[in-house]
Amino acid sequence: MEFRQRLVVACLWTAVAAVIGLTLEPALPSTLDQVARLFVVALALFLAAVYLLDPKGLISERGFH
Repeated sequence: MEFRQRLVVACLWTAVAAVIGLTLEPALPSTLDQVARLFVVALALFLAAVYLLDPKGLISERGFH
């Protein structure tokens, strides 16, 4: 995967995190629903970082094809 493609995917994951982050309340999560939303935001940001930084050539190699 080229850098430009990885950048687009990272931007999409960041947008997903931003949209779900808008639904969170500013206080500490008190219900399971809010904890699940926070987990999804963290997971989306993690995936954005993986696609953007490509640690150890994980995405750019053709290991998944």
